[in-house]
Order: sequence, then structure tokens, then C-alpha cells
Amino acid sequence: MGRSHRPHRRGGRRDESSPESGERVLVLPGDQVAGAGWKPGRGTYRVGDRIFASVLGLYQPRPPLAQVVPLNGRYIPKEGDEVIGTVVDVQGTFWLLNIGAPRWAPLHMTGTPWSIEIGETQNYLRVGDAVLVRVESLEATGRIGVTMLGDGLGKLEGGTIITVSPAKIPRVIGRGASMIQTITRLTGARVAVGRNGRIWIDGTPEAIQRVAESLRLIDDEGHRPGLTERVESYLAATASSADLLMRSAPRSLVDAAPEREGPEPDGPGPDEL
Repeated sequence: MGRSHRPHRRGGRRDESSPESGERVLVLPGDQVAGAGWKPGRGTYRVGDRIFASVLGLYQPRPPLAQVVPLNGRYIPKEGDEVIGTVVDVQGTFWLLNIGAPRWAPLHMTGTPWSIEIGETQNYLRVGDAVLVRVESLEATGRIGVTMLGDGLGKLEGGTIITVSPAKIPRVIGRGASMIQTITRLTGARVAVGRNGRIWIDGTPEAIQRVAESLRLIDDEGHRPGLTERVESYLAATASSADLLMRSAPRSLVDAAPEREGPEPDGPGPDEL
């Protein structure tokens, strides 16, 4: 394993004997993050009774798991994920979706709320259309099954799509959906967040721009503390008089599931179109 057996010695490193402190610490691949009594979570691996980081990221222990949240990362589908896909091909009974994963995902016509006859798929979704779907199955062959059946799922009309690192999506959503609710409340935009790092925004041009800038801030500085305060400060500084009079904002379409735990699977990165 070479150098990965030896933790890097850098100024400001915390005492490795006390990982339960909960402090967010930036670590490099090969840094030791925990010792005996801990289990390797995502972004880590075990050598003997010691656990090391396998990615560049923030060490965030969740007893008994020692885990590292990557600062950047590819999207690896998991069952139950809500993702935003774009149609790349239309067949007689299904559409092929690009969801930013290593393979395209077929959406069968029976996985939609529409009553479709064979050969009529082109009348419902065309190449370039965006949809919010849920990952329903992952087969040993690599096939990714998705469905449009479920609350909040469906075709995304209008709006625009912004892409951030999939690793930053938990920060975009926030604990209990606090971050995304703050953004929609202070902008009035409608937002759908995909676990694959794609975020659909609809609203006035000003609202879309402010949401996009907030997302860029999260993508660039999601590893730093005080992120919520910085996003709120930006939105307050850019608020118009119409925003200040706004009483309520449209509901955001968001998968507010907690951040997933467990080791990251190995494999190639996504082939983005």
C-alpha cells in the first residue's frame, strides 16, 4: 500500500486518538482518521486496526462509522435516489435517459403515469426533455431501472438545469432540507434537486440567477463552516423590494433524505454527454 499506510503530518492536524470529537477536518487520501473500535464508512478503508481516508474530503465521524465526505465525486446510482435525467433516445416502448451515471437508464412507458400505446412514446417525451425520476433497481448487468411513478416525479417543464458535484448535494439540501428551503423561500423559485448533482430551477430570470449563484457558493465552499450564513447573507444582499414583500414561496421539489452512509463503490466516473 506504500505511503497510504502512513498518515500525512501537516500543521493543524487534530489528535488522531480522538476521532469522536466531530470536528470537520480536511484529509488527504492515505491520512489515518480512526483507530480500533471504529468501522470504515464511505471514503475510508481499513488496514489492521486503523482506518484511512481513500479520498480528498472532510472527515465526519458518525459512530461507529468513520467516514470521509469527498469534496468532489462521481455519481454512483443507489436504489431510491431521485435524479434528474435528460432524454437521449426514444424507442417504441421506452426512453433512454442520461442521469450522469456510468450507463444510460431506460425509462419504460409502464413506469409513467400516462396511458401510452406502443410507438407513441415520441408524443410524450422527446430528445432533450428533462425528467425527475427515481432509481428503482440496479441489476448485476449494470442496467439502471428508473420510474416516474411517485409523488413529485415527472417531466420538468421550462426552467434551467445547474450541475454541481454530486458530493455536494447533501449540503445543497441541508439538514432536514433547511438549506434548500432557505433558498426557495428567499428567491421564490421552484427547485428540484437530483442526487446525481443536477438541480432544476424555475422562476423569474432574477430568481434563477440568485439560486444559481447560491449553488455555486455551496459547490465552491461546501467544505467550510458557516455556509448557511454566507448563503443567507448573499440572498439578503441581492433581494429586491418584491422579494421582501413575498409572503410565501412555491414548494421545492426535493429529495430530503439524509446523507447516505457506507463505503463508496469502486468504478469509473460518469460519462457526461
